[in-house]
Amino acid sequence: MIGLGYVGLPIAVAFAEKGFKVFGIDTNAQRVDRVKNLKSYITDIPSKTIARVVGNKSLDVTTDFDLLFQADIVIICVPTPLKRKYTPDISFMVSAVKSVAKHLHKDMLVVLESTTYPGTTEELVKPELEKSGLKAGKDFFLAFSPERVDPGNKSFAVTQIPKVVGGFSATCAKLTCLLYGQIIKHIHPVSSCKSAEMTKLLENSFRIVNIGWINEIAQTCHALGIDVWEVIDAAKTKPFGFMPFYPGLGVGGHCIPEDPLYLYWKAKRYGFNSKFIKLAADTNSNMPHYAVLRLKEMLKGLFEGAKILVLGVTYKKDVKDLRKSPSLKLIELLKRHTLVDYYDPLVPYIKLGGLHQDSIKLSPAVIKKYDVVVVAVDHSVVNYTSIYKNARLIFDTRNVYHDKKDKKVVKL
Repeated sequence: MIGLGYVGLPIAVAFAEKGFKVFGIDTNAQRVDRVKNLKSYITDIPSKTIARVVGNKSLDVTTDFDLLFQADIVIICVPTPLKRKYTPDISFMVSAVKSVAKHLHKDMLVVLESTTYPGTTEELVKPELEKSGLKAGKDFFLAFSPERVDPGNKSFAVTQIPKVVGGFSATCAKLTCLLYGQIIKHIHPVSSCKSAEMTKLLENSFRIVNIGWINEIAQTCHALGIDVWEVIDAAKTKPFGFMPFYPGLGVGGHCIPEDPLYLYWKAKRYGFNSKFIKLAADTNSNMPHYAVLRLKEMLKGLFEGAKILVLGVTYKKDVKDLRKSPSLKLIELLKRHTLVDYYDPLVPYIKLGGLHQDSIKLSPAVIKKYDVVVVAVDHSVVNYTSIYKNARLIFDTRNVYHDKKDKKVVKL
């Protein structure tokens, strides 16, 4: 397993728990040290599980790529961020593939899970591996199987999510289905690596477009004096033809903000402009700016120098992950005009870029100091009743105060 992040570690552990000998390789020495010290850094993997699989020697972690010589199967789960706003950065993936190519041997199965643009496996990974002199589909086997991990989702662990598999050849697909069938019940093969790559981008583009759309609807409803949350609740009573999405400060994490832009980039190279993806991405990235405008509207002439408390800085409810969090963008924007503190029970301090700040200690007396409290993330463990009782004004972007109709609560 190359890459021991939110995708790689859960899959490595799943195979180790089934009795496979698993080598986890990561260039991040801190991650490797934490696993060796039996400590988990992934919310969905308890430390006791790490201790069990490391203790029985079914999982061994290292920064040494020479262990690839011992592997029958290599699964690549490395980040695929953006270099610029609309340009993929596949440098981590290329580096991983080159390392595999140096250690490739006959009958090895190589599976790419990192989200990428359609064509990557056959146009980039295959030629690089074949520099070894071995041929895909004949001497070694190659497939793409998109990761579908949803951090913090207790209903769907990695082994409960159906697995899509696209092989370079029929044999490649068959072997990959057999592999994942050891830990996952439902395997769905598709006709090619491209189809599997496109499947993941369709899934995430579906989400970014619908989130962008509902964020636009929220702005429209506010302009018209309509409660968008009431409208969504009413619309979702329809038993067909509607799926509820909810507005917020934008999208975060790695997948939703970036993956669809891989498709946007690839489509442009083929002369097609994917307008929906770009429009949705721009709408979502603008939501922190829109939130600032709403706060100015709420505070009227008192916005400059106001004291504001932001509740929640993670990108998602109940998940300790700051990647691409729109709350951080909101804090950066507010710092230009106001005094901003934050409270997050999962994140005791922030040290990212220009943000160096500690979470405050929440108490009724502290809450009363702020001109407005912004509910940015709806963590389950926050005492929202105490906040309501003691806050002067609340800007609720997550509808936690859906039952409140007074002027103290202003909804997104």
